Amino acid sequence: MRLLLPAAVVLLALVTAAVALVRRRIVVVGISGLSMAPTLGHGDLVLVRRRRGRVPRRGQVILIEVPEPCRPGERPERPAHTWVVKRVVALPGDPAPRFLPGWACDPAGRVPAGHVVLLGDNPEVSRDSRHFGPVPLDRVLGVAVRRLNSWRPALADTGNRTAAH
Repeated sequence: MRLLLPAAVVLLALVTAAVALVRRRIVVVGISGLSMAPTLGHGDLVLVRRRRGRVPRRGQVILIEVPEPCRPGERPERPAHTWVVKRVVALPGDPAPRFLPGWACDPAGRVPAGHVVLLGDNPEVSRDSRHFGPVPLDRVLGVAVRRLNSWRPALADTGNRTAAH
């Protein structure tokens, strides 16, 4: 019996450390809104692998902190630390997509260094880079790797926080 108590304490410490490690690398996000439909719908839960500041691949669905305000001098429309889920359509140095506002491109007409361009899969209702321009990589929390609660297929590179979108 005396040996079981220290073993249980060690096991509990290991489990606690493992949970802490997983929480630092993974977050579950609840989706609110329809801007990523049909890929993600209102109420879906998404597993996001934290990759703060790293350059994602084109086509990946990522979780970002909303860049507010959109332009210097504007007032924020959302509270600070609002997270959204969008798809990466252009990377640093890529030619700037035609839909980007003129103020959002570098002088050479490219996506600025350290930024990505994002779109929602449902453009009619999505607020994305067409509105707020390229997003700095330091606002990227991570990459969506799997939908947890849906009958739809797993997330593809093509086609407990709440992320509005």
